[in-house]
Amino acid sequence: MRPAVCFLLGCGALLAAGGGSPGEGAEAAGGRQYRVQHGACSYTFLLPEADGCRPAAAARAPDGVQRDAPADHDGSVRRLRLLESVMENNTQWLMKVLNQTTRLELQLLEHSLSTNKLERQISDQTNEITKLQEKNSFLEKRVLEMEDKHTLQLKSIKDEKDQLQVLVARQNSIIEELEKQLVTATVNNSVLQKQQHDLMETVHNLLTMISTPNSKNTFIAKEEQISFKDCAEAFKSGLTTSGIYTLTVPNISQEKKAYCDMETGGGGWTIIQRREDGSVDFHRTWKEYKMGFGDPAGEYWLGNEFVSQLTNQKRYVLKIHLKDWEGNEAYSLYDHFSLASEEQKYRIYLKGLTGTAGKISSISQPGNDFSTKDADNDKCICKCSQMLTGGWWFDACGPSNLNGMYYPLRQNNNKFNGIKWYYWKGSGYSLKATTMMIRPADF
Repeated sequence: MRPAVCFLLGCGALLAAGGGSPGEGAEAAGGRQYRVQHGACSYTFLLPEADGCRPAAAARAPDGVQRDAPADHDGSVRRLRLLESVMENNTQWLMKVLNQTTRLELQLLEHSLSTNKLERQISDQTNEITKLQEKNSFLEKRVLEMEDKHTLQLKSIKDEKDQLQVLVARQNSIIEELEKQLVTATVNNSVLQKQQHDLMETVHNLLTMISTPNSKNTFIAKEEQISFKDCAEAFKSGLTTSGIYTLTVPNISQEKKAYCDMETGGGGWTIIQRREDGSVDFHRTWKEYKMGFGDPAGEYWLGNEFVSQLTNQKRYVLKIHLKDWEGNEAYSLYDHFSLASEEQKYRIYLKGLTGTAGKISSISQPGNDFSTKDADNDKCICKCSQMLTGGWWFDACGPSNLNGMYYPLRQNNNKFNGIKWYYWKGSGYSLKATTMMIRPADF
């Protein structure tokens, strides 16, 4: 005999030995049925009857007396105790099952609460995302509005720029016209000054003729003494006062007015270039540099043709005197100077440098051809005269240009097209004043 206990669980779950429904299990086992209710769940277990609990008919005596009653009673007690022990064990196991079920229900409840909390969080996040999407839409709308606004502003600025460009072009035209008028006025002023000077000389000569016996011969002698080959000749003739003199050179029929410096270094210097106030435009043509321009009393260029003719008759020295805007002065002295003919582009020749304006010559050596804005004779693929302005022996836009743009004080730095002498003040410093003067080497 082997006792067995069957448990049937409610809540939609069935635990049974041998399968089937609770009723069918009880009838099949022929045992008693026990039900336990726990909350919404019910638990049913079967306690089967032990085999041989009931005395068989064959065991009865014919007279109906149970002979083995004492023995059967003892066995029933033992079986009952065994069943009680089994039932106690099963009850304990059932309690464990109930406790486990309770924990599962608590976990299920916690899971349900967690699920609800997660759903609320998801709902909150969904709301936040919705708000962010709305905010993003608003920002996109604002960006589009700002882009439209900036587009309108740019269009307005472009229109203003176009108007300013038209205005600047108009002003440039006016300035160019004023510059032309200024040049014309300057030329007229030079002509008037020349006429005034000639008139004063005429008056002076008339006064001399009137006050001197044999005035006719004296006047002729005066006229003969007015014109000299260079200032050194005038100085040697006894005229030691600095000023404007009339010079003539063989092979050149036209007389030249030049300023003679009769004081510096013993005098006799013929000034061939002078810059001092920016009153004369030095950005001139080849013909103008050939014949000369400006006012000998102020800024002027004596003329390449005249200087070429003069320096090819005998040996001349060249002195270049420089002034900066801080009150400093320096000079460069070349003991041999000459200009070639026009056919040779008025090429410059220099030898023997001394002086305080740099140990290296700022006029590139060997000799370079002369260039102007309409005659490009430099050694650069660019046009140095147009880029740096003025006429000069540029080489490859080299270290000097005393005929560049004139810049006033506080505007004379970082000006690469100004009046420069590299080995004294550097390439970007525009000088205040310059003078180029020549005299015979045997003076």
